[in-house]
This record gives sequence, C-alpha cells and structure tokens, in this order.
Amino acid sequence: MPNLETLLQSMGVTADSGIGQWMVERGVALADEETMSQAIHEVYCGIAADHPVPNAKDHAQALALIASLQRQVESHPPA
Repeated sequence: MPNLETLLQSMGVTADSGIGQWMVERGVALADEETMSQAIHEVYCGIAADHPVPNAKDHAQALALIASLQRQVESHPPA
C-alpha cells in the first residue's frame, strides 16, 4: 500500500477522494519492469527456482504484462 499512498499523494488526492476510493477498491498498484519481473519471479519461479533473481524471461514477461495492462486501461478507462 505505500506505493498507492505515494501515488495518491503525488496526484494531490487522498484515499477517501473519488479517484482515491476507486484506486483503493480496485487494488491499484504501481509496476515497472523491475517490480513486475520480481513479482513474476516470486509467483511463477518461487523458492524452487534455479536462479535467485528475475532472469531475462521474467523481464520479458514483465514487459509483455505491462503492455497488456496498458492496452486494457486505454480501451476501458475508469468511469
């Protein structure tokens, strides 16, 4: 949640404002290639991984997932 609070603060809104509530209710999170690849690594590779940090495949999947999320938001903007 700290990332969401930081985002709301930088937008000049609070968690109880209209947009703030929309973001909190939907569990909005910030992600870039690094944070998304780490999340993919933790979820899909897990503790049994043969590599301790995200590898090239994790990074490629992160970029593909972010692009897909961006397309989704562009085609279905918040109400």
